[in-house]
Amino acid sequence: MAAVRALVGSRLAAASAFASLSPAVGRLPSAQPFTSPRRSPRPRSRWILVHLSRGGAEVQIFAPDVPQMHVIDHTKGQPSESESRNVLTESARIARGKITDLAKLSAANHDATIFPGGFGAAKNLSTFAVDGKDCKVNKEVERVLKEFHQAGKPIGLCCIAPVLAAKVLRGVEVTVGHEQEEGGKWPYAGTAEAIKALGAKHFVKEVAEAHVDQKNKVVTTPAFMCQAALHHIHDGIGAMVQKGLASLCPKNKSQPAFPETENSAVRGFILQVSFWKEEHF
Repeated sequence: MAAVRALVGSRLAAASAFASLSPAVGRLPSAQPFTSPRRSPRPRSRWILVHLSRGGAEVQIFAPDVPQMHVIDHTKGQPSESESRNVLTESARIARGKITDLAKLSAANHDATIFPGGFGAAKNLSTFAVDGKDCKVNKEVERVLKEFHQAGKPIGLCCIAPVLAAKVLRGVEVTVGHEQEEGGKWPYAGTAEAIKALGAKHFVKEVAEAHVDQKNKVVTTPAFMCQAALHHIHDGIGAMVQKGLASLCPKNKSQPAFPETENSAVRGFILQVSFWKEEHF
């Protein structure tokens, strides 16, 4: 897990919660086995950081100080029964050592939170991989979600992480992509039914899109729930960060949030994203 801050003229703080690093072996509610040593959350985490960096974000990274459910032997794509690792310790590799125990994260110090997902979200941040709709969510993850929600601050989740919001925030709107497998393109489509069973509302979206729940300030994108080209997944994460979280954060109405640039893609980002603390209005 991670937390993010930004300094853009005035101060942005977006808190981003990164799931644990290890991919998983198990079953999702769709009864689709998942053995994905290739699909660690590292690309998602890094792409989120890249999109936030473009906006001048100052990032803080957090992870729960708990044991991993499994340690994966990547030569076999199977759990190693003789090895045990800690989520906080392993997540420090992505953070380059700059990481803090999730128990110390407070919504009062940040403007938004992002959960990049990955199978660690279904195994270490919750028991969804084992229990489906009857899962339990890590107590600190639940606290963080409720704290940001009650404060009216944006929450971003991608890949499998939207199940966390579906479990904790009653009636929330999320997407994990499509609701049918479509020949294997959406191998974890059954997750949508579990989300509905939790009382949340699921919206069908393409991999490069994000869904914005304006009422609850929750933004979600499918990411690796789809077997798609990496650039489409990257674009979906960008949509979540740029168009979603940005549009929900407080805006300074007199000046742009980011310096002007000749890069049209970044210019579009400026139009979509304005992170400002209220005291700078």
